Amino acid sequence: MKKDDIISLPNPILRKRSTRIGHVDASTRKLAEDMISATLDWEQSRPHEIGVALAAIQVGKPYRLIVIREDFEDRANPGFVVLVNPEIVKQEGEPTTDMEGCLSVPDIYGQVLRYPKVKVKALNLDGKEVRLTANGFLARVLQHEVDHTKGQLFIDHVKSPDDMFELQEDGSFVPAKSHED
Repeated sequence: MKKDDIISLPNPILRKRSTRIGHVDASTRKLAEDMISATLDWEQSRPHEIGVALAAIQVGKPYRLIVIREDFEDRANPGFVVLVNPEIVKQEGEPTTDMEGCLSVPDIYGQVLRYPKVKVKALNLDGKEVRLTANGFLARVLQHEVDHTKGQLFIDHVKSPDDMFELQEDGSFVPAKSHED
């Protein structure tokens, strides 16, 4: 897959709930591989952004599958973690607000309230259950991607239009004029 396979608003499929994957097989692994390729291809066209994560629904596949970058700081590291049927089982701490963006909402960022710590259970590509505890930015990313599996986008959590920003070509932000839903 390429960056052009990543769908964006106002495409209504982004609002569709994803279905559980009953059995991890070759098609699941192929979808994950394609999603990683699309994310990395997208990143090549975005000098001020890094492809952090992607949910299957963002490439038009309504399955509970997400891919998350192993290292958010290093564009040269193309490694991703794949989570099948991810589920947040616990949220901890006082929610904090920070900037979020999305490959399916091009050039728009918003201030979103999220928990600073989450516990997640999922399957890996071998079909084995994995559990992880995430803090900080990784916790935010997991909440964002699990929202995608429920048909929700980060803009749904932005409290005020004043908390929306548009990314400029030079990497700076200006207040957003409006956003489509």
